[in-house]
Amino acid sequence: MICMKDLYTWCSIPANELSGHPGRRVPFRTVRDANELGEVMARDFADDIKRANAENRTFRAIVPCGPKEWYAPFARIVNEERISLRNAVMFHMDENLDWDCNLLHKDDPSNFGEFMRINFYETIDPDLAVLPKNRNYLLPDNYRDLAEIIAAVDIDYTLGGWGQDGHLAFNQARRSPYINRTIDEIKNSTAHIRENNVDTILALAHRNFGAAWQFIPPMCVTLGPRECLKAKKIRLYSGTGAWKQTALRVALFSSPTPEYPMTLLQTHSDALITATEETASHPFAENPQWRFNGVNA
Repeated sequence: MICMKDLYTWCSIPANELSGHPGRRVPFRTVRDANELGEVMARDFADDIKRANAENRTFRAIVPCGPKEWYAPFARIVNEERISLRNAVMFHMDENLDWDCNLLHKDDPSNFGEFMRINFYETIDPDLAVLPKNRNYLLPDNYRDLAEIIAAVDIDYTLGGWGQDGHLAFNQARRSPYINRTIDEIKNSTAHIRENNVDTILALAHRNFGAAWQFIPPMCVTLGPRECLKAKKIRLYSGTGAWKQTALRVALFSSPTPEYPMTLLQTHSDALITATEETASHPFAENPQWRFNGVNA
């Protein structure tokens, strides 16, 4: 368990001191707001694809579902600069499922594959777009096959965000008292189907559906940390504010812990976290007069 005094200390660091803090374990940068975040993400991703094209090699990436603020500037850059994605191979990192482990209706806003088809693939000029055969949707009947494919090839880039408990893809921290997993077990876990945690369901409900948790999918299929951490580069971004603030502080300052799977980033040789100023802030840092019994005395 994370020490509460340590957690308070990490969350009390002013946002403008995070990137240069001597205790920081993972490279970190801030941007002004969600619009700037989208532009930075798009530029980072597009430039790596351009380098692969210049070297005449296949570019393989693990990609998340959205958000639109990321993929709209990416599409603009690709189309304006005529960056070909025809030698790019995309592996989708996760997908939502119903209780029977079936895909959601195509018009369900939580259907990740449909979102990506509309907001990622179809926004690119057809002459530049990722070839259909290179669009690897993660499904309940192919996740083991995709894990084997990823294990057998080089992965250039893992693009993503993080959850309220620091999950990468849908590798949420286990909340069951009957399941204890070590950080090494999490690091080596591969693609799987699982239930969504209650805290994940509530966080997504507040973010997307006015707290109507009843509409959040109960199950998911996800690539594991073994696949996501395999990439040569890992780039995580977030502009969603309070939902991500504590997980960010833990990722930057804690040793690897199963409570926050994102702490595994510090075991990678080329990981970078980018957050908006709002996401980098924290109520503890902004209210140093607060006192918690037995924590910061």
